[in-house]
Amino acid sequence: MKAARAFPLEGFVFLYFLAYLPNVIITKLVTSTPNAALDRPLTGLETLPASLIINLVLTYAFIWLSGWHKDANAVQLSATRVPVPTRYTVLSGIGTSLVLFTVPLSFTFEGVSIPFIQLIMRGDILVIAPLVDLLFGRKVRWWSWTALVMVLIALVITLSDRGGLHLPPLAILTVVLYTIGYFMRLVVMTKISKSGDPASVRRYFVEEKVVALPLSVAILAAISASGIGGQAGELHWGFIDVWRDPALVSMLGIGSTLTVISVLAIIILLDPRENAYCVPLERAASLVAGVGGAILLAAFWGLKEPRPAELVGAAILIGAIVLLSLAPRLAAKRQG
Repeated sequence: MKAARAFPLEGFVFLYFLAYLPNVIITKLVTSTPNAALDRPLTGLETLPASLIINLVLTYAFIWLSGWHKDANAVQLSATRVPVPTRYTVLSGIGTSLVLFTVPLSFTFEGVSIPFIQLIMRGDILVIAPLVDLLFGRKVRWWSWTALVMVLIALVITLSDRGGLHLPPLAILTVVLYTIGYFMRLVVMTKISKSGDPASVRRYFVEEKVVALPLSVAILAAISASGIGGQAGELHWGFIDVWRDPALVSMLGIGSTLTVISVLAIIILLDPRENAYCVPLERAASLVAGVGGAILLAAFWGLKEPRPAELVGAAILIGAIVLLSLAPRLAAKRQG
């Protein structure tokens, strides 16, 4: 984390993009290409259990091997120091568990393009970000407001092109849960950890993930064990049958990239600058990765190409990233 101080925030954003791109491609391919055993593509719910379990194992391995667990609140059990979250990181962990469900699920809806669902999910978070700043009395600067307006314009262009939302009910529920989860995270982050202290970043990451990852897997397991509806059957396949299916290779790819994404995301979001600065950088980078993934999927795997309006929206978001990167530096030079 000492190196993180010298490494520019935009560098972490670029690494975040590089990790997100294969995640998008693998997730969309495994839910678009027929599975040999099932004779149809996997559903989003079938991919979730294994990918989240793999993410859990890899994240816990990272927490232990990196030594980040040493900065977390903990209790001593015999010779073992066990990280224990505070009431605030428990709340953030609950919000994160909602995000963990919804992000991979959002890539899997039939007839809903990746750029479009990402614009919807990212757009509402970018509206929330400055509101959280204002709630905590943090100054929101002109370039953050400008980037927010640019993102909203991109959202309006894409929605107008499609003639409205026109999303299936599960997709709408996914957007709502994602928004609630992210709002919970931003509120807790802003209250306890946006200080610029590297130890605070490590502590927050560990305590949040101690709650979020097992909770997300436990909820999926409870739904699967209930035996209610088609969702339970899909989750049962994702918990039991996937481990002897060739699709497990794809789940390993999804889970490992999710782990890298989660580490980079916490570094970006807990930067001491305002949420209206950090959140657009992180969200826009994921959206650009989604658009890039959609273009690659169309070019190399024959999937549907993004609509022109979606590409325009992505271009506007790239402009927002450039603005957020350059404007603070120009302002600092003038003050200097």
